[in-house]
Amino acid sequence: MSAKAITEASGKDILNRHLSLHGAGAATCRFATVNATTDWSKLSVDHPWLLTTPLVVKPDQLIKRRGKLGLIGVKKNFEQVKQWIGERLNKDQKIGNAVGKLRNFIIEPFVPHTDAEEMYVCIYSHRAADTILFYHQGGVDIGDVDAKAVKLDIPVNASLSLADVKSKLLVEVKDAKVKERIAKFISALYTTYVDLYFTYLEINPLVVTADNLYILDLAAKLDSTADFICRPKWGEIDYPPPFGRDAYPEEAYIADLDAKSGASLKLTILNRNGRIWTMVAGGGASVIYSDTICDLGGASELANYGEYSGAPSEQQTYEYAKTILNLMTSSPKHPAGKVLITGGGIANFTNVAATFQGIITALREFQPKLVEHNVSIFVRRAGPNYQEGLRKMRDFGTTLGIPLHVFGPETHMTAICGMALGKRPIPQVASVEFSTANFLLPGGQQAQADLKASSDAEALGSGSADESDNVVDGVLSGAQRNGSSLNRKFFSTSTKAIVWGMQQRAVQSMLDFDFICRRSEPSVVAMVYPFTGDHKQKYYWGHKEILIPVYKKMSDAIHKHKEVDVMVNFASMRSAYESTLEVLEFPQIRTVAIIAEGIPENMTRKLIIEADKKGVAIIGPATVGGVKPGCFKIGNTGGMLDNILHSKLYRPGSVAYVSRSGGMSNELNNIISKATDGVIEGIAIGGDRYPGSTFMDHILRYQADPETKLIVLLGEVGGTEEYDVCAALKDGRITKPLVAWCIGTCASMFTSEVQFGHAGSCANSDRETATAKNKALRDAGAYVPDSFDTLGELIHHVYGELVKTGRVVPKEEVPPPTVPMDYSWARELGLIRKPASFMTSICDERGQELIYAGMPISEVLSKDVGIGGVISLLWFQRCLPSYVCKFFEMCLMVTADHGPAVSGAHNTIVCARAGKDLVSSVVSGLLTIGDRFGGALDGSARQFSEAYDTNLHPMEFVNKMRKEGKLILGIGHRVKSINNPDVRVKIIKEFVLENFPACPLLKYALEVEKITTNKKPNLILNVDGVIATAFVDMLRNSGSFTSEEAQEYINVGAINSLFVLGRSIGFIGHYMDQKRLKQGLYRHPWDDISYVIPEQYN
Repeated sequence: MSAKAITEASGKDILNRHLSLHGAGAATCRFATVNATTDWSKLSVDHPWLLTTPLVVKPDQLIKRRGKLGLIGVKKNFEQVKQWIGERLNKDQKIGNAVGKLRNFIIEPFVPHTDAEEMYVCIYSHRAADTILFYHQGGVDIGDVDAKAVKLDIPVNASLSLADVKSKLLVEVKDAKVKERIAKFISALYTTYVDLYFTYLEINPLVVTADNLYILDLAAKLDSTADFICRPKWGEIDYPPPFGRDAYPEEAYIADLDAKSGASLKLTILNRNGRIWTMVAGGGASVIYSDTICDLGGASELANYGEYSGAPSEQQTYEYAKTILNLMTSSPKHPAGKVLITGGGIANFTNVAATFQGIITALREFQPKLVEHNVSIFVRRAGPNYQEGLRKMRDFGTTLGIPLHVFGPETHMTAICGMALGKRPIPQVASVEFSTANFLLPGGQQAQADLKASSDAEALGSGSADESDNVVDGVLSGAQRNGSSLNRKFFSTSTKAIVWGMQQRAVQSMLDFDFICRRSEPSVVAMVYPFTGDHKQKYYWGHKEILIPVYKKMSDAIHKHKEVDVMVNFASMRSAYESTLEVLEFPQIRTVAIIAEGIPENMTRKLIIEADKKGVAIIGPATVGGVKPGCFKIGNTGGMLDNILHSKLYRPGSVAYVSRSGGMSNELNNIISKATDGVIEGIAIGGDRYPGSTFMDHILRYQADPETKLIVLLGEVGGTEEYDVCAALKDGRITKPLVAWCIGTCASMFTSEVQFGHAGSCANSDRETATAKNKALRDAGAYVPDSFDTLGELIHHVYGELVKTGRVVPKEEVPPPTVPMDYSWARELGLIRKPASFMTSICDERGQELIYAGMPISEVLSKDVGIGGVISLLWFQRCLPSYVCKFFEMCLMVTADHGPAVSGAHNTIVCARAGKDLVSSVVSGLLTIGDRFGGALDGSARQFSEAYDTNLHPMEFVNKMRKEGKLILGIGHRVKSINNPDVRVKIIKEFVLENFPACPLLKYALEVEKITTNKKPNLILNVDGVIATAFVDMLRNSGSFTSEEAQEYINVGAINSLFVLGRSIGFIGHYMDQKRLKQGLYRHPWDDISYVIPEQYN
């Protein structure tokens, strides 16, 4: 929901900080807030006026008509206020049907005044204007303010003049000075209202005394989607739940996940102890599932409302599912057991298999508790990769130990609700559709045609003659068309579009749709993306590859592609407004689809005004788009090709629909394709409060189109646009059969207000409820089913009557051309296999978190295994003993650096001073590592190991190497000697001798050292030698490796890795040191070079 109510304290705090900036001339609102944790003594210190003035106290929990309910304490002192709050704090209070606890209160100074000084002011927003209500009498007894108050409409983008306020609003205020003061206040209030993105602001009463204006009671709503604009001005805002429903930490957790995600995640807890829990994909679908559960008598047992949509990741879905399962299994057991309904419509672009994997992970985690609570699970889903998702869910169900029933698009979306509540039998074997991925399986086309033929025969044979007469004569007679500014065809087989945003998947989806519709050319001719330079992107057109240009500037794209008349705007909520305004400057663009959700309402209203001026149609915001079968589709509409083929969207049918919900548009495609000859056009106008085009805009287009024979409307709770449709049915502007249903009928069954998935789906009056709108549509002559469950049956019946009377001739089935399946998608579906280019056994980044050799990264950190532990996992694929990890870390520390004079450091310094980057400089140092510098570890390990393994006496080993003319690697040092020992060697040697279970090779090397130092004092066991021999002892004697594994690590050169890794630390240090010291290009001095030039040949 975009318009969210705030507490009175929050509203007054905002007005205190901003109202005076516009010359309101009102007194600052003084108030103090109280809850169960309040320290009263500190409160009186922070607000000393509490002890010196009469006070007013009231709960601050979005409760209307507090005065009428006796929830205001007036003229009380501080102690009396404490007593008044104490008598009510955390006590149950019944208001209407809602029962809740009073937890938050606001205290204010009492303002002495007369009834004549009380007035009423209210500002609220609607599609085309803001309305200001003013009444010269205010207070608790104001009565029907809508009937009494004077109204002034300020069109969107217009300014408010003082003259208008005085002449139109304040006609009952006779005193000229008072009128002037009130006019300035209202003007300042309205400016603040607009600047701070309020959507509703009511002051009752506004007290106007001789010397000041006081805001006594205030109710307000903010457009929460404007947070990215207004956060600095608003400050931190909490949006409290409606009275009667407590704020749960789980709701806050999901709200935080939602805020950090590009997906949509919503959760409202209705009944913590309920037995019916839902986990539904899609904003519209989530409302329909709640409707159906309530229609079946489950309202009192419905535990939650929520949705996940917008392609959440596997991890996000896991967190969402885990939260719901935790709530479900931490509440008391139910004697009848509990049910979990995991439903959803046919997704447009969410990978069903990926989200189901997250759900399966959560179910596996809670499996014992699910069994303990006797939970039954019912699943229905479809969309991209749904076959794999359902297969995984079915396979998992066999191990879960509780009933888990899984269904796909062959089952009506809400059928699982009846099954879960015992109102409908559970089929033992579900029928399977004949499609998968991007093509129909062999034989599937004919099988579906046969099914269709039998379905049409049933339609022709059903219904009585009287029913037929009712449909045709009662609705179709007296046809007369009425024009509209948008009364034109939006799309055709020659429609060309520009896509704003780097949406490669959506563009490819549009091109594939074009191809199976047998278009001669692609519909997408260009893309606009301001964050890159002009270039071209590669896409597929059927079997071949094509290039589509990408432009940095919209003007370039428009001027180079004069045939374009549609823009599909994938810009984010932050940039959709500017990018749409920009494209409206080009007259050739006639239709704009805005996909983004969460555009601030003021911006949307301004876009609507601009588009109306220029005769441009806007579809959205917050929409998946629309589809014209056989012609054009917007973005991801219709989902994957398997669903497009299954729903017959590759050729036009006879039924047009308009819906708010983008997710439900796919379900309508499915329903209509089963019940009729298919869709001729379908538009999802968007779930925001102010869609760019309305139901009527599209219904009148369908009315004017001779090819459209039947119209379907899917409305929802909130707003009044459906009443425009009722009026058009009554006055004859709509004469074609209209099947209509408004979702959200469950809202009236809840004891507290619930905000559904769409921003606009909230009833602000009885007239805006789904139940009232369904009744009005039925009374106006529309065909309205008893519930969404029977919508398909009603559409099938009305269509059958049209066929029977000859008004509709079913379209001939023409098999579409096949489109090659993308390799990545075929692989994900398990339809193909190929040898992998790489194999890895140490790390996996594909799942919910990074894994090192089987250990999740969270465990790596929580167990504090250190760098040595990470080395053991990534180098050796196992957790080695702690002394081994400590040995690794000591080796890294002692080999990290040995001064700037050694060859590796020298090379790194020279490169750094030559202006090379970090990587180049470090690599130049690493390339010097070899047998002569640092790289002797592997050679040393091999020499000592072979000598020890062949039982050579240390003296025999030394003599053998001398006889062969070979150096003993790991023996000898340029500087250090037996008299000046290397402390690094001493530290490692002592640690190994003390901690390793056995170290025979190190001891052997030390015996060799005794012999070599007798010959020359600098022929000591050096760092290379001590690390190498200790490393071999670790491999052979730690108990973690077989002898074969140990020898393999020696042979592949693993031992040298410690020196390479350790010395990299030092090389990086030398690079940074040279940069920090600002050292210039190095040139070696002449006097350090011996020039040996051959004598000139004579």
